[in-house]
Amino acid sequence: MNMLLPTSTAGSLPKPLWLAQPETLWSPWKLQGEELIEGKQDALRVVLHDQQQAGIDIVSDGEQTRQHFVTTFIEHLEGVDFQKRETVRIRDRYDASVPSVVGAVSRPKPVFVEDARFLRAQTDRPIKWALPGPMTMIDTLYDGHYKSREKLAWEFARILNQESKELEAAGVDIIQFDEPAFNVFFDEVNDWGIAALEKAAEGLKCETAVHICYGYGIKANTDWKQSLGAEWRQYEEVFPKLQKSSIGMVSLECQHARVPMDLIELLRGKKVMVGAIDVATDVIETPEEVADLLRKALQFVDADKLYPCTNCGMAPLSRRVANAKLRALSEGAALLRRELTA
Repeated sequence: MNMLLPTSTAGSLPKPLWLAQPETLWSPWKLQGEELIEGKQDALRVVLHDQQQAGIDIVSDGEQTRQHFVTTFIEHLEGVDFQKRETVRIRDRYDASVPSVVGAVSRPKPVFVEDARFLRAQTDRPIKWALPGPMTMIDTLYDGHYKSREKLAWEFARILNQESKELEAAGVDIIQFDEPAFNVFFDEVNDWGIAALEKAAEGLKCETAVHICYGYGIKANTDWKQSLGAEWRQYEEVFPKLQKSSIGMVSLECQHARVPMDLIELLRGKKVMVGAIDVATDVIETPEEVADLLRKALQFVDADKLYPCTNCGMAPLSRRVANAKLRALSEGAALLRRELTA
């Protein structure tokens, strides 16, 4: 993008009440069959309109076609049994009942490509599409087949690469892999996690990004944050190797986070999506607060590589709050843009 400080969201946006229960993560669909397909497309049009009205430069589907940012992709794969469930610890934070890998995993057909094509037809703006990263996928399953986190991650990387290439062909400008697990399993990230992520993005000509955050504003995540002390230095463990990787952009959490801003320096040369909107509160940032945070980030990332963004997805928020936060992001970026070009 030639524009200075282009804005975007990290992921999900609230779903309209006709599609799913408002302000609820992973709510079941309220529609079925053909009505669900049409309802998702209508929701996609609505969130696209909301983003454009708010002045967001790089738009997305707001994950309107997904119930869950990881499992909706996995549901379309073979080799995973959703009836055979086991309880596992997710990101060392909370227990969840998850599906089991029972055989070789494969992708019989594209998962989100038709949705991406539909979004592409609705707008001339650059579009970003989010996919779960290999490590976060394996952390959301019980593996009774490969019996190896690394082996399963490489299989998922291969599948994600197939999907990514078809999304690129459908007109997606930025493919983002969501890897909150990168903030937890540091040894694995550096041993094979980043290499698996590069495999997922192999051969892509569009922009590639990885989103690493401290999670939605749910209790398990906010409790975990409280245990992390005065400074959150998790990024320090993985940024040096990410800086050397083939992934072009890194999306991270900053607003109201205890992340030392100078850790962004470890990514020097990469494009950085700086999270300037807190998704764990209904309090709406002012444009000045957004601009102030972005100003601080500019000490450690060049202006032409700074992409103002949200900390994480906003699915649990009300549409009113989410839209107000999007406007604050857009207006805050515009404030700083005027300063930089004056």
